[in-house]
Amino acid sequence: MEENRVGIEAVQYIVVKIGSEQYGIDIKYVDNIVRMQKITRVPKVQHYFKGVINLRGEIIPVMSLRLKMNQPDDQFTNATRIIIIKMEAQAAIGVIVDEVKEVVTLEEDEIEKVFYDAKDENAGFINGIGKHQGELISLLDLNAIIGEKENV
Repeated sequence: MEENRVGIEAVQYIVVKIGSEQYGIDIKYVDNIVRMQKITRVPKVQHYFKGVINLRGEIIPVMSLRLKMNQPDDQFTNATRIIIIKMEAQAAIGVIVDEVKEVVTLEEDEIEKVFYDAKDENAGFINGIGKHQGELISLLDLNAIIGEKENV
C-alpha cells in the first residue's frame, strides 16, 4: 500500500477555533504560540488591529481574526492564544484565536480546493477545506489575511 502514497505531499496545520468554526494554519508559518497578554493600543490603524505586544524585546503587531472576518469581537478566556506568524518577506504578526486545539497532518487528497464567490469578502481568506477524522477544517490563506493583497 505504501507505494501508492509516494509523491503525495503532507502538510501540518495547527487547528484553531475562531468562534464555533475550526481553522487550520500552515505550521511552517507559525513562529510561536503565546498566552493572551496586555496589548498596547496603537492609534489610527485598521479596526481589526488590536495593537502591539512586546515578545522578548520584539514589538509585534496583533490582529483579531474575528474582526478581520467580520465576526463579533474577541471574548478573551484562558484558552485564548496569540499565534505569532512569520511569512517570508514580512515582519512577524500576531493573530488572536479563541483556542488552539491540535496539530494535524493533511495529505493532498484530504484537502479540497475552494472556489468562491468574489462578492463574499470572507471566502478569500480560505484556500481549502481539510478533512480530518470526519471533521472539516477551513484552511486559512495567510497571505490574503495578513498581506492585504488583492486577489488578481
